[in-house]
Amino acid sequence: MPHLNAGTLCMIVGVSSLAFVQPAAADEPINCAKAESTVEMNFCADKDYQAADKELNAAYAAALKSVRTRDMEKPYDAKSFEEALRTAQRAWIAYRDADCKGVIAQVWTNGTGATSAILGCMTAKTVQRTKELKEEFEPQ
Repeated sequence: MPHLNAGTLCMIVGVSSLAFVQPAAADEPINCAKAESTVEMNFCADKDYQAADKELNAAYAAALKSVRTRDMEKPYDAKSFEEALRTAQRAWIAYRDADCKGVIAQVWTNGTGATSAILGCMTAKTVQRTKELKEEFEPQ
């Protein structure tokens, strides 16, 4: 791998069939506002996705906590509501992954911009889902 201005980068690690790049102990950290190379853009796109996923997990945990307080009779009780939310979330994850990792990869014919495009798709959908969960389940 040629030397990059952002410092030495470690090997590309495949996660869920996508290659993500992590910086090694570099002299200069990657500046995502000025990312130019594919490696830098992939690193920054992954960083954005990880942050969005962390926020989604917090919103989902809060939503589960919220539905557990439901005090009604079946099929609208807390247990049924939690089960429905878990089923919906699993289906949403399957949709997001199929759309972003499948369709977007096809659109980019797995070219050099595919990883960033896939991660961008996953980030956008994850941010939207977080917003939906917060709007539906957070106290007003």
